[in-house]
Amino acid sequence: MTVSVIKALAVATLLAAPLLAAPVRADEVSDALQAAVDAYAAGDIAGTSAAMTMAGQAISTRQSALLAALLPAAPEGWTMTMTEDFAEGFAMMGGGAGAEARYENADQSVSFAVSFIADNPMVVSMGAMLGSVEMMAMMGKVVKVGDQALLENEGNYSALAGNRVMFTATGAATDVMLPIVQTVDFARLATFDAN
Repeated sequence: MTVSVIKALAVATLLAAPLLAAPVRADEVSDALQAAVDAYAAGDIAGTSAAMTMAGQAISTRQSALLAALLPAAPEGWTMTMTEDFAEGFAMMGGGAGAEARYENADQSVSFAVSFIADNPMVVSMGAMLGSVEMMAMMGKVVKVGDQALLENEGNYSALAGNRVMFTATGAATDVMLPIVQTVDFARLATFDAN
């Protein structure tokens, strides 16, 4: 048995133990973790791996819902439409979670998208760029929203919250997007899936 399998099983067991000890309502995550523990106890390594994959997907779905809840509300005179399948392809891009919404003004002449992507290799690759104000300043204008530094470049806003959640706003003039961008709770975004 490899070290990675042992570590993964230990994590699954630790995550499942509180769920097994207390009478809680079952959900996709706890069901998949329990299936992994059961498969491993039965010596079914392939079944263990499949169940752990299912647990990972269920966790990503839950994280995407948490991110979606943090998207800014549409201001008066605007509509907000969620991009329902935004995070569906993330498994093929290394995993992670995400949420996106499109904002459109009343006469539909202006629209733009705001997105959050967490724990994806793309976020890691952007970390060196968006994690440093000095690097951001070399690529464009740095704008502050609360304590969060944002890169304004080619009509887009980008930022990295908590070194794991990439924020983007794109599709309209920055002065149009900024009032909605200013309502993003970047501090909460950085810890979106923590208690």
